[in-house]
Amino acid sequence: MIVLGIETSCDETAAAIVTDAREIRANKVLSQLAEHAPYGGVVPEIAARSHLDHVDRLVREALAEAGAKLSDMDAIAVTGGPGLIGGVIVGAVTAKTLAQVLGKPLINVNHLEAHALTCRLTHDVAFPYLLLLVTGGHSQLVAVEGVGRYRVMGTTIDDAVGEAFDKTAKLLGLPYPGGPAVERAAKAGDASRFALPRPLLGKPGCDFSFSGLKTAVAQTVEGLGPAPSEQDVADVAAAFQATAAEALSRRTRNALETFASAFPRARTLVVAGGVAANGAIRNELAALAGEHGFDLVAPPPALCSDNAAMVAWAGLERMKLGLTDALDFKARPRWPLGEVRAT
Repeated sequence: MIVLGIETSCDETAAAIVTDAREIRANKVLSQLAEHAPYGGVVPEIAARSHLDHVDRLVREALAEAGAKLSDMDAIAVTGGPGLIGGVIVGAVTAKTLAQVLGKPLINVNHLEAHALTCRLTHDVAFPYLLLLVTGGHSQLVAVEGVGRYRVMGTTIDDAVGEAFDKTAKLLGLPYPGGPAVERAAKAGDASRFALPRPLLGKPGCDFSFSGLKTAVAQTVEGLGPAPSEQDVADVAAAFQATAAEALSRRTRNALETFASAFPRARTLVVAGGVAANGAIRNELAALAGEHGFDLVAPPPALCSDNAAMVAWAGLERMKLGLTDALDFKARPRWPLGEVRAT
């Protein structure tokens, strides 16, 4: 089977073609970084208009790269949420139109489910596995038991870790997007110079909290005066990154212990989402997985950030189970992973 995937949920316009042989025939991604950088974050109206301008072209380019025609597709998969609703609607209407004109099945994909299943495209991971999903808007620990079978073990009670990276970058005068900028600055920093609070230290459970850490970073930067040196910036970035990585590791440790009790034969920890590209976080999680006898699986960085290959693959997974959608499905700005079902 071969599926066209379309992704327009945030600030990347993407189209991809993937087969059930785990072959990515094409994966076109257009970033809108330059358009949003002057504002220090994503502007929904600008994002939606950019998707509208480029999505048709990217579909054509993906087809050309794959050496395929629209009529060759077995289905059209698209992100139907969650995301910035203007952008989600652009992708949904494009996919619905193609499916209607071509007479092909349509698959409405939850963006978070696409991240959750990417490891099965890249590493053929068997169910069940424990997933740490870390993006700009989500920080979750999920027991992935099958397609459409997700048990959320922990989530953020305030801000997501990706949002905390972006806020820290803005406070330090680093460019957007904040995650890669903070990681680059931290390489020259001394993480021990500033003592930042450890979120939920000693608390049971698997939930996350990063608002207090953001506040502590703001207070630290304010204490440096109006013109922090380059070394000051690097040290704060390093301290924040180390603290965030430790917090993610500690909460994941709690989830690992619970997951191992429920699924004693399962031994895979997966990290996915844009923040999963961070090297310090991957290293922390690799050490944690090793301690517990788990294998850490992380998709390549290009497939951690938003892309359409993951959407096409999630569509394939659902299509194999006979799960397709009517043309009248509604785009959703919010769509919790725990609400995704296989029926």
